[in-house]
Amino acid sequence: MLRLTDVIIDCPDAMALAGFYAAVTGLPVKEGSTEHWAGLQAGEVELAFTPVEDYRAPRWPESEHPKQFHLDFEVDDIEAEHARVVGLGAELKQDHVEADGYGFRVYVDPVGHPFCLCRNQGVSWVDGRPVWPAPGETQA
Repeated sequence: MLRLTDVIIDCPDAMALAGFYAAVTGLPVKEGSTEHWAGLQAGEVELAFTPVEDYRAPRWPESEHPKQFHLDFEVDDIEAEHARVVGLGAELKQDHVEADGYGFRVYVDPVGHPFCLCRNQGVSWVDGRPVWPAPGETQA
């Protein structure tokens, strides 16, 4: 049996980037995190940060230093979350939100990793979690 346990993100400072994503997600930095390995527990998967020597940030959308992953965050209020993540140090790179308020925005975190805030049509929120429509279900 295979289980995804960690998504590990290279960075110059593990605790600083863990702190950024803790503020973005509202998840605490895991107890025992250090400058060598810091993590956030997101359900069954840990989002972990580890420093690498001579870190080079991705230069999305350029290909010289391409992105190697990106994170998508479904949000219920894209404008409020935009203001919050920019206030935390994210930089908006592309805006694909339509006039109806649905779409996505691409940001980079303080060390250059891309991530998106998404507001998908048809997604509802139950107990603070996004619920996607079933395949073939009409989206509102």
